[in-house]
Amino acid sequence: MSEAKPLVCRPAKPTDFAAVGEVLSSAYGTLLSTSYPKDLLDAALPYMIKPIPELLASGTYYVAERGPGVLSGCGGWTKASPGGGPAIEGEAHVRHFATSPQATRQGIGTSLLARCAADARASGVRIFQCFSTLNAEPFYKAFGFVTVAPIEVPMGPTLKFPGVLMRLDIERLAPSGHGH
Repeated sequence: MSEAKPLVCRPAKPTDFAAVGEVLSSAYGTLLSTSYPKDLLDAALPYMIKPIPELLASGTYYVAERGPGVLSGCGGWTKASPGGGPAIEGEAHVRHFATSPQATRQGIGTSLLARCAADARASGVRIFQCFSTLNAEPFYKAFGFVTVAPIEVPMGPTLKFPGVLMRLDIERLAPSGHGH
């Protein structure tokens, strides 16, 4: 029996576009089906599964891989608000996180989020905001985020996707990256 290859979290590159799209598509299409009605997912997925080129080139969006090109997860952060809102000094936003369905519960999301938090804190960020899906709320809570309020994330001209606004004081995180 061969040992699992070590997980590497590295900054994404524009050339990761297709592989990130595959992770987003499989993760959101499979994992969100337990919390959202099929018709809502069918309408929202085309907006959710498309990688954002600006994120891939930002230097603050990461991929997790076990071996070159074998992506298991992705996610990042930006100082700019999703949807192009203004940046607020000391705050940043968790962006476009996903773990492949076959790779959940292996520490991939936590590794990516810890990398994001450490890098954000090093750049002067004190607070993370997150637009979480209903499914991901327990994951973010386990990391130390607190639930602020239910939200509806606009997607396209008329669609509003139910989610949860969450917040994390990253200055209080342990050096390992998460709050416990």
